[in-house]
Amino acid sequence: MPVKNQASKKQTMSYYKIANLEQYFKHYNKSIREPRKFWGKIAEENFTWYQMWDKVMEFDMAEADIKWFVNAKVNIVKNCVDRHLARRGNKTAIIFEPNNPDEETQHITYNELHERVCKMANVLREQGVKKGDRVCIYLPMIPELAVAVLACARIGAIHSVVFAGFSASAVAARVNDCECSLVITADGGFRGDKTVQLKSIIDEALHTCPTVHKVLVVKRTNEEVPMTYGRDMWLQPLLDEASDNNVAEIMDAEDPLFILYTSGSTGKPKGMLHTTAGYMVYTAYTFKNIFAYEENDVYWCTADIGWITGHSYILYGPLLNGATTVIFEGVPSYPNYSRFWDIIEKHKVNQFYTAPTAIRSLAKESIDFVQGHPMKSLKVIGSVGEPINEEAWNWYNDHVGGKRCPLVDTWWQTETGGILISPVPFVTPTKPTYATLPLPGIQPVLMDEKRNEIEGNQVVGSLCIKFPWPSIARTIWGDHQRYKDTYFSTFPGKYFTGDGALRDEVGYYRITGRVDDVIIVSGHNLGTAPIEDAINEHQAVAESAIVGFPHDIKGNALYGYIILKEHGETRDQKNLRNEINKLISDQVGPIAKLDKIQFVSGLPKTRSGKIMRRILRKIAEGDFSNFGDTSTLLNPEIIDEIKDGKIE
Repeated sequence: MPVKNQASKKQTMSYYKIANLEQYFKHYNKSIREPRKFWGKIAEENFTWYQMWDKVMEFDMAEADIKWFVNAKVNIVKNCVDRHLARRGNKTAIIFEPNNPDEETQHITYNELHERVCKMANVLREQGVKKGDRVCIYLPMIPELAVAVLACARIGAIHSVVFAGFSASAVAARVNDCECSLVITADGGFRGDKTVQLKSIIDEALHTCPTVHKVLVVKRTNEEVPMTYGRDMWLQPLLDEASDNNVAEIMDAEDPLFILYTSGSTGKPKGMLHTTAGYMVYTAYTFKNIFAYEENDVYWCTADIGWITGHSYILYGPLLNGATTVIFEGVPSYPNYSRFWDIIEKHKVNQFYTAPTAIRSLAKESIDFVQGHPMKSLKVIGSVGEPINEEAWNWYNDHVGGKRCPLVDTWWQTETGGILISPVPFVTPTKPTYATLPLPGIQPVLMDEKRNEIEGNQVVGSLCIKFPWPSIARTIWGDHQRYKDTYFSTFPGKYFTGDGALRDEVGYYRITGRVDDVIIVSGHNLGTAPIEDAINEHQAVAESAIVGFPHDIKGNALYGYIILKEHGETRDQKNLRNEINKLISDQVGPIAKLDKIQFVSGLPKTRSGKIMRRILRKIAEGDFSNFGDTSTLLNPEIIDEIKDGKIE
């Protein structure tokens, strides 16, 4: 089938790049009035298609049934890599900066990336992976992670990247939920001065994963690891034998691209399914505009590819624009707290995108770490993962951006696929702690408790989006009813974000936090249910409740209220706290450990048995001023006991 390469034409499309505030409003209004025409033009003129679409979009919000570029044929990797070869073949696609600053940096050109992806794609096919099969990728932040993701997408396999900080049971739950047939991992990974044993975690996980038939292992730490005969294979010898000639799979616009798991407020993690064409168009468009990317810029996002930020704004968004993207294996504190700034200077980074947690942790160190680095190359700095507090915003703006780089405080979610609300640099006036204005195509609304839309400005409500955008997740893998119930039933006809927000006097949005039982800790969305389930498995524990409380570095930390069984009350409480955190670490991951654990004789419950978590949150925050209506509590006297025993 001949490839229709619209992207080779000169870009005359005015919508793709927003140049000024007047143009922003013009584009935004066009995208709301004529969304099909707006996105159709962007898709037609900036990407390579095998076959054009019959309809730009069709949707039924009541059924959470959304499709973009209906019946179009495309391959996202041809758009990320192949189409750049003629003009950018020798340009650096990926700069790999290792954990150890003494290890040599890798500069991988688009030609080299194409060769490596083709070889990896052929290895996967040789191991029996077909279009539609699920592949679990559990790797550190090394080039093989990027190559594996792109190789899956090239052959139509659905990649499910699992953050390499999750425990064996968390990995197993994700592998089993989507029935992965193959796992790609490494012997281990480097993280600061630590070595993480990844292969042993996979070995433990796979005891309960019957669908996995093959494990491909990358050598990174060169430590000796056990290899299961017939299942485990070292990856490099297979790559050495593989051909670098690979024909990309022709994918339907709505074919699945990847599954990425996010914590739910109840039950097991949700496997958010993103499809191909809409995700491609939206991530490319938002990357170009939110980071003001220009040819030959060097862009760096510090996230892990195990999260949606890494998918959309380390790999797909940058590569779709033919950008140079940095992949960093290490942490901001190793070998010292100037590491981020050293890397920016070393590679002359132009756009820098990181999390408030990292900013807060660096801001509490000596200012000397940052002041010795002028970072004149920076043009745009960005924040992602959680709302950024004003103190961190100002420090970041002053000391990293030098008060000259626009700070884009971006709001979005795993479910949204791409950034929905953010300043456009050099276009939108910024305001500390505000995500500011929606991007073209995004129609946010604030809803009150009676499910009515709140009109006007200077208002607060539940944040919903009332019209689909191209990169919205299409479903939860294997459970569309849960997808409908979670996102489309609270406010019928609208996508409910789960976040609260306020809209100021000029229409700027500020995200005020989660309205459900998901807590954002260091940028990670942690559902309380899996953590409580882990705690409750301890033989001494009768019941538990987890809430978040403000933390100077993490943004939020976890506070646990735990009721012990009788035989647990006499045990050493320090050891008990350690045992509980080890259980959490083993079952969920170290990121979910509790900062504070308070043993209590009871929890504030309504007569129907529901824990009144808002009271527990206020106590954890040290706010005893007003607990609101407690008339429905079965045991109001428990509040004073919990207050008196609060852990400082």
